[in-house]
Amino acid sequence: MKKNMSNLDRILRAIAAVVLGILYFSGVITGTLGIVLLVIAGILLATSVVAFCPLYFPFKFSTRK
Repeated sequence: MKKNMSNLDRILRAIAAVVLGILYFSGVITGTLGIVLLVIAGILLATSVVAFCPLYFPFKFSTRK
């Protein structure tokens, strides 16, 4: 698994994941939409930790220099 995400990409994904988590756990977003966004937040956080985006891979796209 070759890294394909830049540090800026990783930071933005982590911030987005934290914001979605805060919105969910504070009760701003609820129901099915809240759960879906929480799952997306988990995916964003996981991809930012490992610096690999599976959606970039098939298109040979990389934000890393």
